[in-house]
Amino acid sequence: MTTSGATQPVFGRMIPAMITPFKEDRSVDYDRAQELAVRLMEGGSDSLIIMGTTGECPTASYAEKTDLFKAVIEAIDGRIPVIANVGDNCTEHSVIFAQRVADLGISGYMCVVPYYNKPPQEGMYQHFATIAKGVELPIILYNIPGRCVVNMQAETTLRLANDFDNIVAVKEASGKLDQIAEICEKAPEGFCVYSGDDSATMDIMKLGGVGVISTIANVAPARMKEIVDLCAAKDWENAQVANERLMPLMTGLFDTSNPILVKAALALVGFNVGGVRLPLVDATPAQIDHLADVMREVGVL
Repeated sequence: MTTSGATQPVFGRMIPAMITPFKEDRSVDYDRAQELAVRLMEGGSDSLIIMGTTGECPTASYAEKTDLFKAVIEAIDGRIPVIANVGDNCTEHSVIFAQRVADLGISGYMCVVPYYNKPPQEGMYQHFATIAKGVELPIILYNIPGRCVVNMQAETTLRLANDFDNIVAVKEASGKLDQIAEICEKAPEGFCVYSGDDSATMDIMKLGGVGVISTIANVAPARMKEIVDLCAAKDWENAQVANERLMPLMTGLFDTSNPILVKAALALVGFNVGGVRLPLVDATPAQIDHLADVMREVGVL
């Protein structure tokens, strides 16, 4: 059974899914990425996930992903774990890429449920089983039906958690609290359940989750760290207060497709990371004005 008690999970409790900075021409800004990685670490992040959804992985090449992993690993210099998102909707490609980057100095992988293919539960199991057999580093599963169309059910997650020692966690963004509760209750000792939605973090930690893989942490890492630490200490009263203070921004960042507003928010706090790649489009002036109001409301701006 997972627990949100005193034992620190291997990757910690507050893990930003780091955005990918771009230059004016939308090429990857590796120097700015290194600066951001250090900024997030110093803001209290326990680990970093590179090239996840928030990092715009669908529009990055394997070469860009590899170079970004290298850049962040160099900047962090072993001070906190760096987790590489290597998940793809092609099992073979996922395995090959995971093996290729294994020796860069990463601490683990994140792998998403295959998107677009719409695999059945057995297909999901075989996908992750094949990756787990092909690598040695620990793997975080990523269940996000809103982007993948299909939901990985608790039974499949638990089967993987029990069958493979290097499948160590799941990022749950299904919004299905009954499903998440079942995983927390029945998972083997040491298996970690992370919230994949900032706004659900407190509820999931009450169920036995260990923390969050966070979007808002790009903008306010210390504030999200405070919430997670209070939940871990089971100080639910103060956690509720901190959670409610930040909630308008947690939800507001998703008023349009992520990470459009996260990048806009970083620009507003004076840490410009460039725009987004097509088919995403940059925030409109009206969206930026509303975002600034929300950021002032929660005390981030």
